[in-house]
Amino acid sequence: MPSQKALVRRPSPRLAEGLVTHVERTAVDVDLAVEQWEAYTEALRTHGWETVEVDPAEDCPDSVFVEDAVVVFRNVALIARPGAESRRAETAGVEEAVARLGCSVNWIRDPGTLDGGDILKVGDTIYVGRGGRTNAAGVQQLRAAFEPLGARVVAVPVSKVLHLKSAVTALPDGTVTGHEPLVDTPSLFSRFLAVPEESGAHVVLLGGGKLLMAASAPKTAELLADLGYEPVVVDIGEFEKLEGCVTCLSVRLRELYA
Repeated sequence: MPSQKALVRRPSPRLAEGLVTHVERTAVDVDLAVEQWEAYTEALRTHGWETVEVDPAEDCPDSVFVEDAVVVFRNVALIARPGAESRRAETAGVEEAVARLGCSVNWIRDPGTLDGGDILKVGDTIYVGRGGRTNAAGVQQLRAAFEPLGARVVAVPVSKVLHLKSAVTALPDGTVTGHEPLVDTPSLFSRFLAVPEESGAHVVLLGGGKLLMAASAPKTAELLADLGYEPVVVDIGEFEKLEGCVTCLSVRLRELYA
């Protein structure tokens, strides 16, 4: 049976120092963020996911955004080389975690940079955001790692947001969802659904038509419910102040086999 494991990482006490690039810095309540993170991980477990905690990285303010440190396709984990040099220390703990789970491990190497948040997988298609944090060499190394495994890698321009998945994610049927003002080229996706809120672009597929979503997107939740999906809403407001969203707080491992 396919796995339902989710890598997560407890927020650093230095979370409030995390990087911001496309938003103005506002004060982050770290204690509230920890409460929100605990509710987020509980939501995953409630809906059938086994959470696997990566060792904390207390000196890395952005380390809670664990998705940026690795990309997994089938049983292969590609350890990222973050575009922000200050985040590169985050990857060691994630590498240890995926190795313990039995993944074959590869690495993005200099001069390549790649953030996991720039990766959107839809079936065997891997969309990769080419923009601020992921460069051309990173895209080339991603292709080299995953195309031999049957992936189709499609580069997508990203200029209006931090990562590709800050702009778009995908529904269970493969329809890509996004808040159109923040999507560089919606026409690159064969099926695109415009949603009314920025944070409504972000969904995590929990299985069975259930979608983990941020509480800050009630109009989008209503829209998706009308389409037959079941929104599972969590408050991640403190992480949104740091350009975080529901996808980047975990790495969903669906293709690991015992």
